[in-house]
Amino acid sequence: MSAQPSISAESLNGRVAVITGASSGIGEATAEQLAAQGARVAVLARRSERLDSLVDRIEKSGGHALALTVDVTDTATVQAAADRVADAFGDADLLVNNAGVMLPAPIEERATEQWQQQIDLNITGLMNVIAAFTPQLVRAAEDRGVSDLVNMSSIAAQNIFPNFAVYSGTKAFVTHLSRHLRVELGPKNVRVSALEPGIVGTELQSHVTDEGALQWLASSKESGMAWLTPKDIADVVGFLTALPSHVNLQQVTIMPTAQPS
Repeated sequence: MSAQPSISAESLNGRVAVITGASSGIGEATAEQLAAQGARVAVLARRSERLDSLVDRIEKSGGHALALTVDVTDTATVQAAADRVADAFGDADLLVNNAGVMLPAPIEERATEQWQQQIDLNITGLMNVIAAFTPQLVRAAEDRGVSDLVNMSSIAAQNIFPNFAVYSGTKAFVTHLSRHLRVELGPKNVRVSALEPGIVGTELQSHVTDEGALQWLASSKESGMAWLTPKDIADVVGFLTALPSHVNLQQVTIMPTAQPS
């Protein structure tokens, strides 16, 4: 029985990766990780200065990167970005749908603007990106035998957290959608994966205004629990997208060791 090849620093050579929400946190770390593994990366987000700095770091490390200032809730802008990627690098064969926002609040507060913001970014924005890049993923899979669609969900898609109802609902959509897309796209050699991290130390927490949620986050730190880092999640993305083409990790839950749920 022959051994499988190891996942090396060049394991993504020749691949074209697109990462949304790449100006910080998981998206930023994932862009650097995939570039280090040899992929050419297109980084999408709204903060152009942060993207330019990221591209500069990647290129100084010997990688190739393209910064595209994009609001994923704007359908036309997302499609234009997809066209730019194809012109610059060729069809994308690795898409990491990472852009998102978390704004917990008791449902009785009727924080409808926050509800809509989460739905617009976590669901509509995600769908805009899928719509724009799926034709490229399918063509790339025809050419090279595999492509990857990685959707960033959350442990909140499975577990119950008080005051997180709308956010959790959007992430449950992401996980369930990913299962359905896998049925549609898997036969075309497009692997679909949903990642469900627990608590990760990112800017996501800085958007939280609900006092109950802030106390819960603070108590987890005070307990000494080590949160996940963006690099932890980036390493998992790098691993699953470099696996042999017949292997698809369809749903990965990534938890801090000490986080109970």
